[in-house]
Amino acid sequence: MQSQRAVISQEQRLKMSPQMYQSIQLMALPIQDLKLRISEEIDKNPALEQIDLERTASLDDVPEKKAEDYDPFENSSDPGYIGRSADSGEDTKRKFLEGAVSRGESLQDHLLWQLHMTYLTDRELEIGELLISNLDSNGFHLDSPYSLVSEDEKEILEKMILQIQGFDPIGICVADHRESLLLQAQLREDMPEELETVLTDLMELLEKEKYNEIIRRLKISRERWDSIMDFLKSLDPYPGSIYSEASYNYVIPDLIVRRKDGEFVIVLNDEEIPVLRINSFFEEIQEGETAAEDKKVKQFVNGRVRDARWFIGSINQRNMTLLKTATAILEFQRDFFRKGPKYLNPLTLKDVAAEIGVHEATVSRITTNKYVQTEWGIYELKHFFSNSISGAGSGGSKFSKEGVKEVIREIIEESAGEKKLSDQKISDLLSKKGINIARRTVAKYRKELDINSSFKR
Repeated sequence: MQSQRAVISQEQRLKMSPQMYQSIQLMALPIQDLKLRISEEIDKNPALEQIDLERTASLDDVPEKKAEDYDPFENSSDPGYIGRSADSGEDTKRKFLEGAVSRGESLQDHLLWQLHMTYLTDRELEIGELLISNLDSNGFHLDSPYSLVSEDEKEILEKMILQIQGFDPIGICVADHRESLLLQAQLREDMPEELETVLTDLMELLEKEKYNEIIRRLKISRERWDSIMDFLKSLDPYPGSIYSEASYNYVIPDLIVRRKDGEFVIVLNDEEIPVLRINSFFEEIQEGETAAEDKKVKQFVNGRVRDARWFIGSINQRNMTLLKTATAILEFQRDFFRKGPKYLNPLTLKDVAAEIGVHEATVSRITTNKYVQTEWGIYELKHFFSNSISGAGSGGSKFSKEGVKEVIREIIEESAGEKKLSDQKISDLLSKKGINIARRTVAKYRKELDINSSFKR
């Protein structure tokens, strides 16, 4: 007969506060979606209002709030950022090339980019690619992931599942919407303790909206259930669906990089982002006698003001993280901004994450669908991340894959009208420049540039 005994185990789990979760959601939004999200929040929270003033100051000129108001976001220093001066409202002020068009990115493209920006062994990378190709448009497994590898690689598979589950968007690489909701909830510090039971044992009742039966089984009050439902509504049961529409979108750059007095200046396109503040009427009520006398009034006002401060803090955090990330990219890719696209250096998410002190997933989130206007054109921030031609990220060759592709494009364009260069000849010319890649690699990069072979050119 087997005996049972208590065992104490220790494990590490990442938890997110409501503020952090809100901040993560806002970081992923490009300017147009952010404006819509701000509008929705203003409609929902009467303590939040928009300041209808002409924008004349940069983000650094906004006065600081009390420390307790911005406790989660107090570290907003940015030593590498050169602020906008008073005389910077020249013709470039609103020349953000809003007519630029960008093709939508699929979920697989987004995940593969994050995967290839992660330090992995060759086999881990291959299994990661298998897992991503096995996901549907919602981010769920098409077939059992264990059918993708042999039994002796089960440990690597499980490691890569956890790795991909840590990518953006949160809640992918799971079996279905139930697991997705549970994964998202477990990452939150404010997860109601009853929710795990609801998502694992009572999901059928939830989907049939038999709320009274759930309340009876959980032995909770209606108010408690309402708070659980509010939490559930903040989760996305189909997180990958935001990438399912591969449409064309107009691009509004989030940043502009230009030279001024021989130095690079990064300007945040904050003119597109509404300025928010706490409604003065709510602040007066909060500090007045009415709130002190009426407990319900005090609870309502305090809750709305707190939510408004969290939201404003999340917007500030998004903007500061964007500026810090762009500043780090500028430092790593100074040759690109000085000389042009073919001078793009190898750079990984880990490099920038270490520089600004955040997680790699945060860098992925803040650079997705965010664009910067440079003198060489408009680029998505993700464009500045590229593995070296030796495939070892920034720790390998000094030549990045994207930079080498631009050199190949330049060689082919310079030889236009003359004898067409074969892939082997291009490989030889690259070798003279110190770029040693094989003929088949030249052919691969040429195809990615959508350039025909010498025979068809």
